[in-house]
Formats: sequence, structure tokens, C-alpha cells
Amino acid sequence: MSADSVQSKVAEAILKALELAKNSKALECEVPIKLTLERPKNRDHGDYATSVALSLAKQANLQPRVIAQVIIDNLTRNDLLASAGISKVEIAGPGFINITLETASQAADIVKIVSLGKKYGTGNFLAGKKINLEFVSANPTGPLHLGHTRWAAVGDSLGRVLSAAGAEVTREFYVNDRGNQMDLFGASIRAAALNQPRPEDGYHGAYIEDLAKEIMKNNPEFISLPETESISAFRDAGYKLQLDEQNRVLNNFGTHFDIWFSEKSLYEHNFFDHSLQKLKS
Repeated sequence: MSADSVQSKVAEAILKALELAKNSKALECEVPIKLTLERPKNRDHGDYATSVALSLAKQANLQPRVIAQVIIDNLTRNDLLASAGISKVEIAGPGFINITLETASQAADIVKIVSLGKKYGTGNFLAGKKINLEFVSANPTGPLHLGHTRWAAVGDSLGRVLSAAGAEVTREFYVNDRGNQMDLFGASIRAAALNQPRPEDGYHGAYIEDLAKEIMKNNPEFISLPETESISAFRDAGYKLQLDEQNRVLNNFGTHFDIWFSEKSLYEHNFFDHSLQKLKS
């Protein structure tokens, strides 16, 4: 028996007790269609609690504790406790009813959780839906920082929730690899390799030095190329190294992507122009 079915059986038992009390004229009030059960903050107060007696006090013209006692009497008298897996009911405070479940009822939940494993808690609410979830999408011109890990955690968690609800989720990392920032990135690495000042608005930090050393170790010929070609070569090599590092860090963090989509590819394959024309037509 799942936690939901246990809770629904408890609620049904209390509503049945109210119905019996109404029929016997012990209470003169309308029986609620639905009953709200809460989890007490203090486990000594039981597994569930309800304030139904307080909400019916004005309508029944009785003190909440009196109504609570009538409910408990009907639960006990009509063998409703056992059928709902309840071992004890008590009145607390101004008229709350605290409910303690039988051990077997609680054990049934544990058995189900263990038997279902990772499938426990999943559903099909979003079955048949396809969702593209884009998150993190850090610039490839620098290392990931603490803010990116926040988005990785939030995005990955959202993806897992949507998948658990039955959706087909595609996790996308949108790579911002187009524009002047990439040329500045390449020029900054080249300047570090040449031990020259970084360009205005360029990139700084130890990671630029590390990228320059790694590229020079594998491709020392880049330094001898004409300046424009050299910047492009350092840019592309640095881009690949940086993207690989971001992928490695995210994998270690437990966040995996189905697609790493290049912004640059939108323009290289004229996707942007085609989409714009389609919208205009």
C-alpha cells in the first residue's frame, strides 16, 4: 500500500465517521467532500493530523473537542480504525485529531519503495510530451564558476522531475561561440603565449596562461602564423580545450547533456536566415 493510498484510507475513515455521526444526529453539519490531512512536525503527535473538528465547530454549534470526540467514538464503534490501518487516535489542543498508523501500514510503504527502486514516485502525467530543456550554457571563454553550478543543479533537477513525470526530456547546453568575444579570447591566449600585454577588453586570469601553455605544447607552429590566422588557431584550440573542460566538470558534478548546440552553427548553416524568412512568409 502506497503512502497516498494509506492517507486516502485514513481520510475516508474519518469522513465515514462524520457521515455516521450525522446520520445518528450526533452532529448536525454537512460532511466535507474532501478531508485534509497534515504531517505533524513533532512525530510524538502521530503520523497524521486533521483540523476538521475546528472547521466544523461553527456549523455544528459545538466545541471542536466535542466534535473530535464524536468522530473518534464513531471510528472506534464502527471498526473503522483497523480498515484504515490506524492504531491510535487522540485529541490534541483545541480540537486537533492526531492519528498514529499501525506498524504494518508503514512497513507496506517501505516494501513498495524498495521493490520499485528508482521507479518509485514516477508517473505518466507528461507521457507523450517532448521537452527541450536548456540550462547552464556558459560562455566557452572561461571556466565554470559557482553560479554555473547553481544552474546545473536547478536545471538537472528539473529535468529529472520532468522525466519522472513521463516526459521525453532533451537536455541542451547552448554554446555561445559566436561574436567578437571569441576573437578576443583567441587574441588573449596568443598574447599570453607571446608574453605580450592582453588586448583591450581581453581575457585575463591564470586559465588563459594555462591554455596558452597547453596549446604551445601541442601546436608550437601557431605562433609563426600570420597574426589573423594565428589568433583564429589559438581561438579554435582554446575553444575546444575550454569546452572539454566544462564538459568534464559538469560530468563530475553529475550533470549530463544530450546536445551541445553551437550558436555559430546557426549562421554557418543559415538556420537563422531560413527561420526569419519562414516567419515572414
